[in-house]
Amino acid sequence: MLTFLGDQVLGRDVCVYSGSVIEVFARAGVGEYATRSTLTRMVNRGLLSRRREGRRMYFGLTERSEAILRDGERRVWRTGAVNREWDGTWSLLGFSLPESWQRQRHDLRAKLTWAGFGPLFSGLWIAPGEVDVSAIVAELGLSAHVKVFRARADLGTDIAEMINDTWDLAELAARYREFEAAWGPLRQGPAPDGEDAFALRLRLAAEWLHVIRADPRLPVRHLPADWPAAPAEETFHAVHTRLEAPARDVARRVVETVPATP
Repeated sequence: MLTFLGDQVLGRDVCVYSGSVIEVFARAGVGEYATRSTLTRMVNRGLLSRRREGRRMYFGLTERSEAILRDGERRVWRTGAVNREWDGTWSLLGFSLPESWQRQRHDLRAKLTWAGFGPLFSGLWIAPGEVDVSAIVAELGLSAHVKVFRARADLGTDIAEMINDTWDLAELAARYREFEAAWGPLRQGPAPDGEDAFALRLRLAAEWLHVIRADPRLPVRHLPADWPAAPAEETFHAVHTRLEAPARDVARRVVETVPATP
């Protein structure tokens, strides 16, 4: 759903008709009930606004969902999956939470993972480069329980070994290779027709975001020589470009919007 909203709503100052969302997701194999319940949950969580126009219901972004989508947009289209410009610095984040704070601990770890952190030791997480986590800490109300530092590894530290101990590189590599195997064939051969292209592009972007979500953008010079992020990213861009024109044609016919401000 966030992928769809980022593609069709973000930056356009519009609200999208619920019937259009249902039709789009039906093309991608998602049932009407699941689509409607997802929209309702997102409204309840402050991720969507809702307004009625006659007998039709329209959904628009909120400040919270727009911030999430902007962050995803930056990660997918600007910073990318391959970190070739690491300056040798690390962000260190230490936290100590009461045992009863299971939910806060889960939320903090989830947000730290998206921000590129991994657990070096219990309660001490690290990320390559300078990562600003002030917004995360403030949102979760954990300022009194979190300390953040910037550092460089000692010359005697084996950075490649530290990376391997902190992150599951085999799992990360497998995600990239599975993506490449699934989408690589679409770089060649007959192009899908427009009706298929729209659903395919939605799935493509959602699956790519799922892959890079767990990737902390580790410095490539400390990763295995056959690290598969670069070829997978090339495949994502190539297939997305190939699907762009036919998918846009379908979107113009299927997706109905109204201005966000009545």
